[in-house]
Amino acid sequence: MRLNDAELEEIMSQGESFRVEYKESLDGSASAGIQEAVCAFANDLSGSGLPGVVFVGVKDNGEPIPISINDQMLIQLSNIKTDGNILPPPSMLVEKRTLKDADVAVMTVLPSDSPPVRYKGAIHVRSGPRRGLATEQDERILNEKRRAHTLPFDIQPLPGTTVSDLSIPRFEEEYLPQAFSPEILEANERSIPQRLATTKMIASADDQRATVLGLLVLGKRPRDVIPNSYIQFLRIDGGELSDPIVDSETIDGTIPEIVRRLDDKMKAHISTSVDLTGADKERREPTYPLAALQQLTRNAVMHRAYEATNAPVRVTWFNDRIEIHNPGGAFGTVTKTNFGHPGVTDYRNPNLAEAMKVMGYVQRFGVGIATAKKELAKHGHPEPEFVVEDAFVQAIIWGRSS
Repeated sequence: MRLNDAELEEIMSQGESFRVEYKESLDGSASAGIQEAVCAFANDLSGSGLPGVVFVGVKDNGEPIPISINDQMLIQLSNIKTDGNILPPPSMLVEKRTLKDADVAVMTVLPSDSPPVRYKGAIHVRSGPRRGLATEQDERILNEKRRAHTLPFDIQPLPGTTVSDLSIPRFEEEYLPQAFSPEILEANERSIPQRLATTKMIASADDQRATVLGLLVLGKRPRDVIPNSYIQFLRIDGGELSDPIVDSETIDGTIPEIVRRLDDKMKAHISTSVDLTGADKERREPTYPLAALQQLTRNAVMHRAYEATNAPVRVTWFNDRIEIHNPGGAFGTVTKTNFGHPGVTDYRNPNLAEAMKVMGYVQRFGVGIATAKKELAKHGHPEPEFVVEDAFVQAIIWGRSS
């Protein structure tokens, strides 16, 4: 993916095109323009298969200008990948490079395997140097491109399924209004099958088999087709699996139903203690901060393997700890050694990640573990422990020592 200096200087000299964008700085509307360009490069409407490049610190004629390419700028550009405005998250590299004897910020964006890619709900494409919104024909081309790729498991169509396996009222009343702005929906006269295809809930408008994503998000009975799409919750009175079980529930349904039901279950088991020592006023402290448990359980739902396993996500609540076990080990650029490190993230289920962001279960990508650690520390808990193996990841959240 990383282009050498000679390749970048040659690209930079060719002028703006279907794969090149120049920006002099990040001032004004430049930042939004860059995100639209990243979205368009990820969609790769031309089908070139070539990475798109955004140069920051370069004039319209392709010549660099003297500006400071500092860490703050590079962080701002890198955050485009994880801020949730571009879905599914683009594969991109941000660097400070010296080209034509000047420092330039370079963003290299790979074509997506799962188009169409959206920026704030709109599908941006590029024709020559012009950016614009995708037409109905453009969307059809992008959907066909997706079908031509080796698809991530979460958008593979499932044999024997049809649109009738999906809840269309839920799609129209709940998902679409969250995925697209009212202005885009009003201007977009696509049919329901076209909209289902664009959001990857079915294979295409012509091939109306439901995808894994469609069943997980909109399915009437997801477990009939995806048997492992549930959470097994256990509350044990003790510290061992052999100790008495005081609560057990199989939590299934669509992803929104699973998340809501698990939240309710965890709230029911969080008790609140009152501390009257060392302060003029009483202090109420939950046994576990709900926000930390939500981050880690939703991470498990999003990153787990749904393929080649019948195992569910397991949440086991002991007296001294909670264990969250999800099938599927480290994936992609995430390894056993860098798991949980800030800024290191990859997606086994990129389209499910997109859908969970749309539905409000993810605020920002790549910060779930960091947020959970912060919440736990704030409430006096030790850092969570992570066991990362080839076949599973387990998070262990310890109770407070006192």
